[in-house]
Amino acid sequence: MAKKVVATLKTGNGKEYSKVIVTVKSPKTGAYSFREQVVHNDHVKDVINASK
Repeated sequence: MAKKVVATLKTGNGKEYSKVIVTVKSPKTGAYSFREQVVHNDHVKDVINASK
């Protein structure tokens, strides 16, 4: 079952937005966590590059 954010992105103006999920490694413990953002399609590469 899709989460509400993903379901609303499939209708209307939501096609202009994408949900970006980036893994982030904690420097203290070494554990991975996930950071989710809903961004405009034009800014997807900017968000991915900023997380590196």
